[in-house]
Amino acid sequence: MLSFYQGVFESVYVLLHPFIRPIVKSAKDFRNDANPLDRAALCASCEPVAWAEVQRLTEFSSPAEINVALRTQIGGLRKEFASQSLATRLRTSVEKSGIVEPSEGTFSDLSHDKILTFLQEQGYEWLWVGDEFCTERELHWLEDLKEPTSTATQGHCNVFTPDKQVLWTTHWDSHFSFFCGSKEMIARVANDARFEGFECDATTMVYWSVR
Repeated sequence: MLSFYQGVFESVYVLLHPFIRPIVKSAKDFRNDANPLDRAALCASCEPVAWAEVQRLTEFSSPAEINVALRTQIGGLRKEFASQSLATRLRTSVEKSGIVEPSEGTFSDLSHDKILTFLQEQGYEWLWVGDEFCTERELHWLEDLKEPTSTATQGHCNVFTPDKQVLWTTHWDSHFSFFCGSKEMIARVANDARFEGFECDATTMVYWSVR
């Protein structure tokens, strides 16, 4: 990751997307609902569950095992890297605890506005939102992106500041996103209790859990 962004961003933070605990309906009903909730409704009716709590429930040895289990569930790993036993263990544990796995390839609804608030706290008022390959982009008033009706940051997209000092981006088949910036900026994210994840070192790859 660091070599890919070398010369553009000093540091990269892997922002783990929280698991979901529905508090209005059962996890089974939530999981099987053909009409998924929008971001505002989901945040009002669900609680975030940290990977650390899921690790405790599953007795996995590390977040990497959670990531392998999640990717195996969606068929996002080659056979030699996948683990059906971890996937089964994860699904059994979360279902028993009334928890739902985070979705892949998109920003987490439960952490979406927290990231935007964090950027506001750094002094930003506007953000560029680009499509998956940034062949198109639109400038948005940051506060507008928090509106329940806003769909600008749905799907596979890239969000970056006008001064190009911060990038928040998704990745296909990943249950996390990448937050890129200066060492100082990433240190602020890493020390913020609203977020869970880890800072990339020189060896961290996109598929960090199968290294």
